[in-house]
Amino acid sequence: MMREGLAQLIGNDPGLEVCGEAGDAHEALEKTAALKPDLVLADITLPGKSGLELIKDIRSQQPGVLVLALSMHDEALYAERVLRAGGRGYIMKEEGGKKIAQAIHQVLDGQIYVSEKMSAKILEIFSGHGADVAASPVEKLTDREFEVFQLIGQGLETRHLAEKLHLSTKTIEVHRANIKAKLNLNSMAELIRYAVRWVESQNPGG
Repeated sequence: MMREGLAQLIGNDPGLEVCGEAGDAHEALEKTAALKPDLVLADITLPGKSGLELIKDIRSQQPGVLVLALSMHDEALYAERVLRAGGRGYIMKEEGGKKIAQAIHQVLDGQIYVSEKMSAKILEIFSGHGADVAASPVEKLTDREFEVFQLIGQGLETRHLAEKLHLSTKTIEVHRANIKAKLNLNSMAELIRYAVRWVESQNPGG
């Protein structure tokens, strides 16, 4: 439904055209290679692989293709990660059609798009002044650790985590140990409780 709505929004803009759609990261990579779009609109939450990993893959395989992340998740947590992954902007779905169209045109014009509030924060971070002041301990996690942390909060056990992320169980255990250290947690039980509470806080209507 979201894709259909976006396609309609883009189709109503005389300067834009939808050349393809994809339901997951694997299909998105295939279609990006085949269709060579100017811009990919990528959700952060995708089946099989996170949007952050998709952005990195697109930037690696098709460096000329721009990526704008579109998500329901709070930009305070994701916008900086998206830019570091090579994305050219981040907009929340709740912003509505007019803002989304503005973000698309801004990125196609060679600019970066984030909200004014986020822009000020990111400038501080990238200039070094805000680097030590993380709003949440979760921001200290690497993209992969962050992905593992979210999946722990969704109730996935080590084996299922490894299967979903195509990693070994040993690698997952290393990530878990790093996450515990960065969040100052003493046990796996504490980590699970913390992760579950965090995931619930991100999906208050879920």
